[in-house]
Amino acid sequence: MKSLKWMQAIALSLMVVMVVTACGNSGNSESSNGGSAVKISLLNSKGEIQAQLEEAAKVFKEDNPNITLEIIPVPAGQSPFEKASALYASGNPATITMLDTGDVEKFKDRVLDLSGEKWMSDAVDRSTALTTFEGKNYAFPLAIEGYGFIYNKAVVDQAVGGAFDPATINTTSALEDLFKKIEASGKAPLIISPMDWSLGAHYLPLAYAGQSADTAVVAKFIDDLKAGTVDLTSNNVFNGLMDTFDVMTKYNIDKASPLSGTYERGPEVLGKGEVGIWFQGNWAWPQISSFDTASGQYGFLPVPVSNNPDDFGNTQVSSAVSKRLVIDKEENTAEQQAAAKTFLEWMVYSEKGQDFLVNKANIIPAFKNITLEANDPLAKSISEHIAKGKTQDSISTLPADHWAKLGASMQKYLAGAADRATLTKEIQEYWKTVK
Repeated sequence: MKSLKWMQAIALSLMVVMVVTACGNSGNSESSNGGSAVKISLLNSKGEIQAQLEEAAKVFKEDNPNITLEIIPVPAGQSPFEKASALYASGNPATITMLDTGDVEKFKDRVLDLSGEKWMSDAVDRSTALTTFEGKNYAFPLAIEGYGFIYNKAVVDQAVGGAFDPATINTTSALEDLFKKIEASGKAPLIISPMDWSLGAHYLPLAYAGQSADTAVVAKFIDDLKAGTVDLTSNNVFNGLMDTFDVMTKYNIDKASPLSGTYERGPEVLGKGEVGIWFQGNWAWPQISSFDTASGQYGFLPVPVSNNPDDFGNTQVSSAVSKRLVIDKEENTAEQQAAAKTFLEWMVYSEKGQDFLVNKANIIPAFKNITLEANDPLAKSISEHIAKGKTQDSISTLPADHWAKLGASMQKYLAGAADRATLTKEIQEYWKTVK
C-alpha cells in the first residue's frame, strides 16, 4: 500500500521533475555503433527509491547499451494516478508507469497485456490477481510492502529485562502491558504519526482486512459498506481495532499535541531509542537507519484487534504488492515497448537487477526465483511473516479519496475532537457515497 502516500513525507529528497522528452515516437535514433538506440522513461511514484532507480538505469544501460532509461519522479503531493493522467492528456505518457494497485484497472485500455511474459510463471501466489481483468494481467508486481508496529529491539529488551519475544504480543492487553514496561524503563512507549495517509490508508483499513482470512469475505464486507448494510457500532473487529487505537493514544509520546507530529519525527525518535514502537511500514527503513542506535535490530508486531490470541489479525502483519509497473501502448513505439519489457526481465532475472531490488532499493520482490535475503531488518521481518503464513492481505484497492477523507476523520478522533460514534458515522456515510 502506499502504498504510496508517504512520498509527501520525503518531498525534500525528490528531484525537480524533468520534462519528458523521451516518450512517443521520438524514442528511436541511430546509435554510433550502428544499432537502433531506444530512449524510454519510467514514472516513479515511490520517491524513496528515486536515487536507486537512477543508478539502476545506469547499470541497466551497461548491460543494454542501446537502451537509455530516464526516471521521472511524481511530484510530492501528487498521486501517481494524477500525474499519469496528466501525461496521457498531453499525449506524452511515460513508457513505464509505476501505479498503486487500485489504479491499474483505470489504465488497462491504454497499457500492454503482460500475461505472456516470462516472469509471470515466477510471480508469487496472488501477486497478479488484482491486476488481472477478463483473464489478462496488465501489470508487473514490483514491490511487496508491509506495515504494523515497528519495534526497536534495544528499547524493548531493556523494558522486559531480557530478550524480547515478539510472539508474546498477540492481544491488546499484551500490547498495553508492553507499553507500560517501556514507560517504566524511562522511554516513551510509542509514537503515532498523524498524517492522514498513515491513519486513513494504513490503520483504518485493518478494520476491513481483519474481518476474515478469506479475501472473498473481506470483499463482501466492503460491498456491504457501500450498500449501507454494515453497522460498525456492533462490529467486533472495528471496535477491537479502535480499542487498540485508544490504548495507543494513551501512550503516545505526542499525546499533549497529537496532530503536531511529522513523518520525519517518527524514524528519528525510534532510531535514537527515545520511543520503543512506531506504527509504520518497511518503506521507512532508509530513514530509520540514518538514526539507528540499535545495531539494525528492528522488527514488526501485528496490530491486535482483541484479547483472544486466536482471533485473525492478532498474529498477522499486513502486507501486499503495493506498487505495479505498466507499459504504455498508445504513444510509445514497439521498440520502446520491447525495451521496457527488457528492463522488467532484467530486474527479475539478472544478478544486477536483483541486487538493485533487494540490496539497493530494499524492496521485497514479488518473485519466487529471487532468493537474495534482505539486509534491511524490516524487509526481513515482513519476509519472515510471509514465510510463516502470518500475514493479512492489505487492502490495495481502496477508493482514491479514502485516505484523505477518512484519514481526516481519524485525525479528529486522535485529537479528541470526535468520539467513536461520530467516527463510525463518518466512515459509514463515506462508504455510501462510493460508487
